[in-house]
Amino acid sequence: NVRIDPSSLSFNMWKEIPVPFYLSIYFFDIVNPEAILLGEKPQVRERGPYVYREFRHKSNITFNGNDTVSFLEYRSFQFQPDKSHGLESDYIVMPNILVLAAAMMMENKPMSMKLIMTLAFSTLGERAFMNRTISEIMWGYDDPLIHLINKYLPDVFPFKGKFGLFAELNNSNSGLFTVFTGVKDFSRIHLVDKWNGLSKVSFWHSDQCNMINGTSGQMWAPFMTPETSLQFYSPEACRSMNLVYKESGMFEGIPTYRFVAPSTLFANGSVYAPNEGFCPCLESGIQNISTCRFNAPLFLSHPHFYNADPVLAEAVLGLHPNQEEHSLFLDVHPVTGIPMNCSVKLQLSLYIKAIKGIGQTGKIEPVVLPLMWFEESGAMEGEPLQTFYNQLVLMPSVLHYAQYVLLALGCVLLLIPIIYQIRSQ
Repeated sequence: NVRIDPSSLSFNMWKEIPVPFYLSIYFFDIVNPEAILLGEKPQVRERGPYVYREFRHKSNITFNGNDTVSFLEYRSFQFQPDKSHGLESDYIVMPNILVLAAAMMMENKPMSMKLIMTLAFSTLGERAFMNRTISEIMWGYDDPLIHLINKYLPDVFPFKGKFGLFAELNNSNSGLFTVFTGVKDFSRIHLVDKWNGLSKVSFWHSDQCNMINGTSGQMWAPFMTPETSLQFYSPEACRSMNLVYKESGMFEGIPTYRFVAPSTLFANGSVYAPNEGFCPCLESGIQNISTCRFNAPLFLSHPHFYNADPVLAEAVLGLHPNQEEHSLFLDVHPVTGIPMNCSVKLQLSLYIKAIKGIGQTGKIEPVVLPLMWFEESGAMEGEPLQTFYNQLVLMPSVLHYAQYVLLALGCVLLLIPIIYQIRSQ
């Protein structure tokens, strides 16, 4: 019943996930931008959450002859002012990602190119920090810098048109997934066969790091044990990830296993050798994703640099990492491999520093500066939850106790003629 098959009970649940997902965004408002340009330590203030309802649906579902199915999953986002602490029209001070990322990309270029870049920045009034609305930062804003650089230095900027942190995610998909259905070989159910036609990616520097392991991150193989790990491929992180068992629990009366991120998830190669392929690395606890993000110096981590080298949080005033607020988890029903409740939290940061020849970078000391962190959460509820409980918890319990009732009834029926025979004698 958990196979990806139109005749299975869970097919519609796989096709249209019956879970209301929410994306909660927390931005780091820069308190002292001018002081940072003079070489002082950055100070940030967390703003948010800005909450969006996330809608998902699968399209182009195609069953293939090799026990696989291919599909695109589209996502769209709708702002929820009643759940948010602020409005999309709120202004915050953020690093000018286009300017600072371009400056980093130009670090080893000839001085003549740096001077051209500096002149372009000055002509357009571009600065290292900007004051923009949440909506602009999320979904994009027009910047003449993009058009100018693309015209004269077409290989420097990968962006065309508007630039926004989530502009490419809204009303779009994460690529073509091809996964095993489990109809012919149940042991491979939900495992990814290919992503965008690839059996492995080429972003990283080792075969192990380039492997596409696990599922697409929505369901896993049934009959889990505490030794089971949750592996999945994340197109946004450009890599496979692995979560480990922490504890057993209950969600609305349904037994679950809680899976969490191991401390080695974003560890650098010095701390955890298998992660060497994700380097070049800085301090442990942050992953350099520049190779899959157009060489922009972006880093992925837990929020507030939780579970990372303490020097990262100490380098920025206003960060307070702690397990309760900044760790991630997935609660999965172990018999079916279906998630009941999840809270995935990740942070995006930008590495910045002064670049000789580009005046807009001033005297910025090298620092990994947090831009924002997000929580993607969802929990099964309502009719789908009740149906799941009835079919997979209540009914098995009824059948379990019914066998003892039937056994007792059988014994009574067996004893009746014996007692009758004894009495008749």
